[in-house]
Amino acid sequence: MIKSVALELGVPHENIFANQLLFGTSGEYAGFDPTKPTSRIGGKAVAVQHIRQKCRYKSLVMIGDGATDLEARQPGGADLFICYGGVQMREAVARKADWVVSDFTELMAYLA
Repeated sequence: MIKSVALELGVPHENIFANQLLFGTSGEYAGFDPTKPTSRIGGKAVAVQHIRQKCRYKSLVMIGDGATDLEARQPGGADLFICYGGVQMREAVARKADWVVSDFTELMAYLA
């Protein structure tokens, strides 16, 4: 899903830093791939800072639903954090977000 959204937004694949879900032999959820930096505490903040430095963006927005997503708003990272609650609303994250949205269509209209 993330690659199709990135394509729609014009984000190059090399600028995608995301968790990779792991599944067991029966298809059950087994966690995150621990080799991906974004699966670790502070990893998303590091990824956002890397993207900002590499691409020299004037503005950078982080969209997420969890506390580790919110970490990306550290100095040198995201300027704005949008809490996406379309799957699960986490009130502690929503309270600290700059904007909260729970509908993907609304989010896409805002970003267009």
